[in-house]
Amino acid sequence: MREHASNGVAHRPRLRRNLAVGAALVLATGPATLAAQPDPGPTPTATPTTAAPTGERGVELYRQHCASCHGEQGQGSQRGPSLVGVGPASVDFQVGTGRMPLPAEMPQPRRDEPVFSADEIAALVDHVASFGGGGPQIPRVVPGDLPAGREVFAANCAPCHGATGAGAALTDGRDAPPLYEATAVQIAEAVRVGPGLMPVFPSQVLTDQQVNDLTTYVRRLQNERLDRGGNPLGRLGPLAEGLVAWVATLGLLVAAARWLGRRAEG
Repeated sequence: MREHASNGVAHRPRLRRNLAVGAALVLATGPATLAAQPDPGPTPTATPTTAAPTGERGVELYRQHCASCHGEQGQGSQRGPSLVGVGPASVDFQVGTGRMPLPAEMPQPRRDEPVFSADEIAALVDHVASFGGGGPQIPRVVPGDLPAGREVFAANCAPCHGATGAGAALTDGRDAPPLYEATAVQIAEAVRVGPGLMPVFPSQVLTDQQVNDLTTYVRRLQNERLDRGGNPLGRLGPLAEGLVAWVATLGLLVAAARWLGRRAEG
């Protein structure tokens, strides 16, 4: 017992020294540890994202300019046809040529400056395509064969648009518009979707190569602006202008004969 007590007393100074050394180490290393880890400051709060979801611009434009006639989901109404299944080419053509949206109700939409930018048109095309139904895609046009395009144009386009692409009157106050302002893609789109009274020419009727040939020829007409006669008379060509000239000449001859007859009687 006495020996055990003496041993306990003997260990107390050593224990105190160990505690003192440990406290010194804590004091010595504590500031260095804090210095190595800088204060991160207040915890940042997550900021809500403000980026517009994909397609939101198309939805907004459609609701503002199209839904009142074509319905919220493109189902159509008494004021406008359904857009389900018309395809990207149809939307791109109608909006890209300024025919849509209509400024006022009319029997035949007319070409005008587009209301929307290229990006806005693309957004509208994507949104209408989301209604489903497929339909013709926007064609990819490449240069074609000029003589072959002339044959396609003469057989399928000239009867309505005229030999020079200047357009002509049709029925019910409608007309086949001139082709001089159409882009290559718009020409190909019109072939595939058949806007207005124009018939649709699917790939079973005109192949992609034939459409490329046709587009090449129409672009040549645009560059040359061919005029088949003096006074255009709607650019109907020399036959129609010659007929008008003959009628006018005969009228003058009849008038001159009557004047000479009255003079001779007097």
